[in-house]
Amino acid sequence: MAESSSSSASLSSVLSGKSDEEKEEMLDRMLTRLALCDDPKLQDLLSKLLPLSIACLSSPSTPLRNKVIEILSHVNKRVKHQQQIGLPLSELWKLYVESSVAPMIRNFCIMYIEMAIERVPKEEKQIMAPVFKVIGECHSTQISDEVAAKYRMLRGSKDSEIFLEFCHFTILYQPPPQSGGCPAGLSSVQCERITGKQPLKNDMLQNRKLGMMNILVALELPPELVYPLYISACADSQESVVKKAEEVLKKNASGVNLDDPKLINKLFFLFNGTTGSENISPESKVSPANPALRVRLMSIFCRSIAAANSFPSTLQCIFSCIFGTDTTSRLKQSGMEFTVWVFKHARMDQLKLMGPLILTGILKTLDNYSSPESDAIARETKTFCFQAIGLLAQRMPQLFREKVDVAVRLFDALKFEAQYLRLIVQEATNSLAVAYMSQDAPSKVLKDLELVLMNNSQMEQSEVRFCALRWATSLFDLNHCPSRFICMLGAADLKLDIREMALEGLFPSEDQKKTLAKSIPIKYPKLADMLGYILEQQPAVSDFSQMGDVKLLFPSKTYEAMIKFLLKCFEADVRQTNLDEDSEFLQWVERLCLLLEHAMAYEGSVELHASSSKAIITVGSHFPQMIASRYSEKVLWLRQFLGHLDFSTRESVARLLGIASTMLPIPALSQLTDELVSSISGTQKLRFEMQHGLLCALGYVTANCVSKTPTISESQLQYILKCLVDVVTLETATLASVAIEALGHIGLCIPLPPLLDGSTSVLIWSLLQEKLSKLLLSDDIKAVQVTLIALGHMCVKEPSLSHLNIALDLIFSLCRSKVEDILFAAGEALSFLWGGVPVTTNMILKTNYTSLSMSSNFLMGEVSPSSSSRCLMDFDSNENHHITVRDSITRKLFDVLLYSNRKEERCAGTVWLLSLTVYCGHHSTIQQLLPDIQEAFSHLLGEQNELTQDLASQGISIVYELGDDSMKKNLVNALVGALTGSGKRKRDVKLVEESEVFQEGSLGESPSGGKLSTYKELCSLANEMGQPDLIYKFMDLANHQASLNSKRGAAFGFSKIAKLAGDALQPHLRSLIPRLVHYQYDPDKNVQDAMTHIWKSLVADTKSTIDEYLDLIFDDLLIKCGSRLWRSREASCLSLADIIQGRKFDQVEKHLRRIWTAAFRAMDDIKETVRNAGDRLYRAVSSLTGRLCDVSLTPVPEARKTMDMILPLLLTEGIMSKVQNIRKASIGMVTKLAKGSGIAVRPHLPDLVCCMLESLSSLEDQGMNYVELHAANAGIQTEKLENLRISIAKGSPMWETLEFCIEVVDSPALELLVPRLAQLVRSGVGLNTRVGVANFISLLVQKVGASIKSFTNVLLKLLLPVVKEEKSAASKRAFASACAIILKYASPSQAQKLIEDTATLHSGDRNDQISCAILLKSYASMAADTLNGYHSIIVPIIFLSRFEDDEIISNLYEELWEENMPSERITLQLYLGEIVTLISEGIMSSSWATKKKAAQATRKLSEVLGESLSSHYNALLTALMKELPGRLWEGKDALLNALSALCTSCHKAISASDPDAPKAILSLISSACAKKAQKYREAAFCCLEQVIKTFNNPDLIEIVLPSLLDTCNSIAHRKSSQIPLTTDVKADADEKDSSPALYEKIINSITACIHVARISDILKLHKDLIDVFLISLSPNFSWTVKMPVFSSIKELCSRLRISSDDSQDSTLHSSISALVHELFYTLSPELLNCLHTIKIGQVHVAAAECLLELTHCRDIPSVHRTEVGFKADLLHLCEVEKNEQAKSLLKKCIDILGSLEEESKTPS
Repeated sequence: MAESSSSSASLSSVLSGKSDEEKEEMLDRMLTRLALCDDPKLQDLLSKLLPLSIACLSSPSTPLRNKVIEILSHVNKRVKHQQQIGLPLSELWKLYVESSVAPMIRNFCIMYIEMAIERVPKEEKQIMAPVFKVIGECHSTQISDEVAAKYRMLRGSKDSEIFLEFCHFTILYQPPPQSGGCPAGLSSVQCERITGKQPLKNDMLQNRKLGMMNILVALELPPELVYPLYISACADSQESVVKKAEEVLKKNASGVNLDDPKLINKLFFLFNGTTGSENISPESKVSPANPALRVRLMSIFCRSIAAANSFPSTLQCIFSCIFGTDTTSRLKQSGMEFTVWVFKHARMDQLKLMGPLILTGILKTLDNYSSPESDAIARETKTFCFQAIGLLAQRMPQLFREKVDVAVRLFDALKFEAQYLRLIVQEATNSLAVAYMSQDAPSKVLKDLELVLMNNSQMEQSEVRFCALRWATSLFDLNHCPSRFICMLGAADLKLDIREMALEGLFPSEDQKKTLAKSIPIKYPKLADMLGYILEQQPAVSDFSQMGDVKLLFPSKTYEAMIKFLLKCFEADVRQTNLDEDSEFLQWVERLCLLLEHAMAYEGSVELHASSSKAIITVGSHFPQMIASRYSEKVLWLRQFLGHLDFSTRESVARLLGIASTMLPIPALSQLTDELVSSISGTQKLRFEMQHGLLCALGYVTANCVSKTPTISESQLQYILKCLVDVVTLETATLASVAIEALGHIGLCIPLPPLLDGSTSVLIWSLLQEKLSKLLLSDDIKAVQVTLIALGHMCVKEPSLSHLNIALDLIFSLCRSKVEDILFAAGEALSFLWGGVPVTTNMILKTNYTSLSMSSNFLMGEVSPSSSSRCLMDFDSNENHHITVRDSITRKLFDVLLYSNRKEERCAGTVWLLSLTVYCGHHSTIQQLLPDIQEAFSHLLGEQNELTQDLASQGISIVYELGDDSMKKNLVNALVGALTGSGKRKRDVKLVEESEVFQEGSLGESPSGGKLSTYKELCSLANEMGQPDLIYKFMDLANHQASLNSKRGAAFGFSKIAKLAGDALQPHLRSLIPRLVHYQYDPDKNVQDAMTHIWKSLVADTKSTIDEYLDLIFDDLLIKCGSRLWRSREASCLSLADIIQGRKFDQVEKHLRRIWTAAFRAMDDIKETVRNAGDRLYRAVSSLTGRLCDVSLTPVPEARKTMDMILPLLLTEGIMSKVQNIRKASIGMVTKLAKGSGIAVRPHLPDLVCCMLESLSSLEDQGMNYVELHAANAGIQTEKLENLRISIAKGSPMWETLEFCIEVVDSPALELLVPRLAQLVRSGVGLNTRVGVANFISLLVQKVGASIKSFTNVLLKLLLPVVKEEKSAASKRAFASACAIILKYASPSQAQKLIEDTATLHSGDRNDQISCAILLKSYASMAADTLNGYHSIIVPIIFLSRFEDDEIISNLYEELWEENMPSERITLQLYLGEIVTLISEGIMSSSWATKKKAAQATRKLSEVLGESLSSHYNALLTALMKELPGRLWEGKDALLNALSALCTSCHKAISASDPDAPKAILSLISSACAKKAQKYREAAFCCLEQVIKTFNNPDLIEIVLPSLLDTCNSIAHRKSSQIPLTTDVKADADEKDSSPALYEKIINSITACIHVARISDILKLHKDLIDVFLISLSPNFSWTVKMPVFSSIKELCSRLRISSDDSQDSTLHSSISALVHELFYTLSPELLNCLHTIKIGQVHVAAAECLLELTHCRDIPSVHRTEVGFKADLLHLCEVEKNEQAKSLLKKCIDILGSLEEESKTPS
């Protein structure tokens, strides 16, 4: 705004105070200037003229305006086709934005601004774009930070909103098709706003869109504002725009709030446009978005809850997708998907408005799909349709409740739709069922539904049947007959899931019952209603024409379910009906029996027959007279089932036959028994099933007969008994047991009479005793069980004590049996012997009774003693006998079995004692024995045998229930003592040799391979090992195992008692709860289960209980973590791991440190399972600690306390541990704490940082040290290995922790941290630690910035010596970087001292030089601003050190020079004085290496600067000339090279300042040429050659050339006279003097002299020259020597030719001609000889060139021409020459010679 104001002010100042005429005159002058201005200067003129002219348009004067128009017209003509002429964009913009400017001015401004923007360079346009609020393609690639900052200034302004709108319109714009029309998503007005006067081209449009998106990113606007723009761009037609849009959408708008109402409304408007809106002009109507964008928008709507609640936009969107004229199949699918979303998430008030309309649309859509669709999108659309119906049914069931048409439609869809769709339809159908569940559903609709379900329940498609059954079970109650009938039919379905659902509909599970009971009481239908409905559906059930139907009216599974359900109905009615008065009910019972008889048809399954027969017995148990009367007439029908294949069916029919026999007259009864006996005793061998059925029937019939009056005759009874006894004695064990069972049934009714054999009688007991003994030893367990129970039955009415004792002996003989079933059967028999069992004779004979254990659910659930209110079976015989029996049983149990040293006997005693307690618990004798029983069961809790232990625990709970208050209290105390380990000592059990101390296999095997379980085997092992006392340790282990067993057993008992004890346990909870928590994690699964049972029984709310006793639990578990028993340690760790989860700080504050210590101890345990538990505890406590230290989750004070408690422990005991797992875990935890604790870690930063830095080395893999020691042998570079180690360390958790620490460092923390770091810099060891501390200091300084200033002096003093002393390059670089970063914040004096100290290192040893280079490189890269003021110090050092002999050092400085000196020449000129001074000092140094380095630097300086060095040459020349004389030293040749370079660059200044200086220099060099060191002499001759050429002084040649020729001759003479095999030392020296290289250098010097010398001097010495050339071309010298000779000859010839041409002196001319003649005829043969003898192409070319030069010289006038004698030889050489270049040169020679010969023949 300031700029704009100033611009306006300047224009105003120019125009103010002037009249229109004056303005017109001014514009006229400007027009003249404009016309006369050249194009290059036009831009500058327009920058002032154009704004001023346009500003004049504000005047109303017509002439003035015409003048302006004339000027503008001229401007347009001049600039229209010259895009390079710029226009004053900035000035025009300032004029345009002025608020008081006239509209005409603005229009012209806009016109020229558009022209100006097109002419602005892209870079300038990028910078200006934010100011003008216009956008083009200038930002299409990227946008700079400067420009982005300008754009961000727009945020929050009105301009920002307009700009966003314009961007959105531009992004939506697409090039219109040829047919015309407005682009999708825009109106005509908006389109014209984007395009302006002409449509945008594709490339320009693409760049503009890309630039807009870059600007939108730079603006950093809230994602809700830019999200519509990005989404629109994602649907663009150009791929680059789409790619860019998806990128920025993912990066910048991924966190957008899709539930923002404003955003959703924008998106809906984008989707729908103004469709449906009225009162909008045609050009303002916005068309809907293009299909691609609409599809993308639909995917967004399906993720927004706000979109689902935006009526009417939501409805409009859905209908547009489904029924729109321009919709696509993809849009239809998206529309249905959105419909599903709306039905799921719309509010009810919104859904009520939309639901009915959308449902109509869905059903219409489904109607349009007549057949299964092959198109994937169409299939998905149908899928969403059905899903939507299901969701709408759940949300708005009232839409469907009044009709069943939608239900019928869905069931039909299940039948006819393709398989892929049926699952979706099935889910929708199941959801629709909710609509009809309400009580508001009309009865007519429900009636219609019954019919629909019945019709669909038997369809072929399983999905249809499933849904029909689901509806039947969910819509209707249990007492609804039609639905239950559907369930009965479904019970026979082929599909398992349908069968299971049908059975659940008929017989709800326990969970279902609980659920149903909360809402509706479970009520079965009346038997009459249910049976009546079945008869209505299948009338044939009541048409029972004949016995033994073959065909079933229903499938067997249906019959089974039907029977079971009807029995439920029957039992429910029985409980509510007065059986004596309700005759109608009896009629329905008759019909029920008829249905059951139908189920016994031949076609029925085995299971069906069993269920039917048992059901008849169940009915008979309630209506015995009716059943007896009914089936007394159907005896024959019943008898056909006695041979049935199913055991239970035979048993039930036999029992039913016995019931029926009670209504038979005596004759018929006698006939029946006779037929049964004769069938059994007949000669014809019957099937086993028939024999079994007959025996069972005989037993039941006989038992029932002897009970009634009148009964059968005695003889008939004898006949029956004899038959049964014969079967017992003669048949197999199975049949014998059945016969004994029949005798038992008879024995229940009467005492068994003796058998009459003529006049004698035999007791049945006596006859059967031996057989019974054998039977009880049989392998047939079932037979043994039946026999034992029959024994009990036989003793019920037995009056004889001897017979009772026989039974007892037989039962007790099984005390060592290991078969549980046999023991339980024996316990049941003993209960009958004891008396008071809770059954009656009629129950056994006339109901479905099987055994006492089955009737009481013994071991199958909650066991409780027999209720005293139930009918008990009493003895009719002598009570004293039974008292004796009870005493015998008691003594056997308590004196022998329960405390036996044999586990089998203890197990048998436990089973029998529990049986007596359960079945006879209310008997007075048992009541008196309860204390003894309690003691016995308590003792048996420690048994190893699981059965014994489990039964003992159950027995304790039963004793508790039976006992009085005192006993209950004692029992609770005893159990608590057993669980907590404080119980009293148990009764001792004497050990014998075979007593089992351990379970077999628990201790392994003995050394000899034997078992180790019995007392004898353990003693034997102790003796064999020579350690008799070992047996005590074995017994200690055994006692510990027994203790564990006792706890487990006590837990089982306690779990039952806890439910009953109630408040009695409250005083013990403090001691119980911690132990129970511990034992629930015991390694023994049995102990776990037992303790879990007691916990569930004792504790109602686990969480509150643990919270209440948390401190006690922690104390107990932490003590147990240090137990000597591994199982205790393991269980404690596991329980701690679970308990600490989710705890708050105040709950664990007192225990957290101890928990960590326990975790570390467990992780290092000797036992693997304990270590695993320790790992689990570590994970739990680390998670807890991390949460408590995370300041985002925990209050800062608590986080600090946690850190104060745990972090020192981790740093001292964890990371420093010798156990790898603990170290690793501790480091991970420290990293986690540092990451999450934030500022809470600040007090611990010094300790934490130092520990992590030290751990970088101490915790490094030791293999890396080994590799480093052997790196050289393996060919691994040490530096690369160090870098590898450092990179590994930087990827470690320790370094990650250090990075987190840096983030929270503040100024106060530096006070404590910096001294510790300084100490670590001094004392830290290990590569990783030292590099780590250096890098940490660097990062720390970068983080704290200027706060480090108070510590810079200390750190700089510390770090500089460290850099010098470090041996490792990586470590040295790291400390140098730290030093450089600190330098940025050092004071000027500190910086100067540091840089000066660093500079002095360059003159030190190799390590100091490397340190200096590394330091300077670090300074330059990290503290360049500070270093800029000290270039005069460091530049000379860097330049000089580039020439160190050590390649590593020189490379370092070379790299430093290249990186920091952009122009070598300029840098050297800037600091030339300092560099010359340093070089001079180096040349004068006492160190040869320094002299050499300075000389090389001088040479480089001379080569780079050239004559620019003239101002400082004197110091360098003086130093060099002073150093050249004197003794030789290695590398002194560098001085000569430097001198030659200096003379080359500064020869003019040297000659000008001192004319004698060249002579002195040449004298020095000549003396150097006389030295004997070959390398030095070679350098001297090279220097001599260069100096001669440089000074170009002929006067100097008089001195030099003769000596050179003499030197050559002497060398040649020695060469020719040299003896090949000489051992003389002098000869060796001569050999060096005559080396080819030296000779070459001398020849080159001679060549230089020839080039500089006067021709007269050459003529004087021509003889010596020719001699030198001839000797040099002789075979004594190699071809490398001959090459410079060729050059020298060519130079001589060249000089002679030039001199001959220039000279006017005839004498001189003749001398030259003579010399040429001599040269040609002397040297040409030698040259030809070289061509002959040397086979090197290079030599041939050089020799040919030399010969050609000689031949040209022969062409000099006045040269005497004689015949060439070697021409033939030359021709031959030319012919055989292979080198083309040499051959061409030789041909030229021949041609010249030929022409000369022709001239010589031609007379002049």
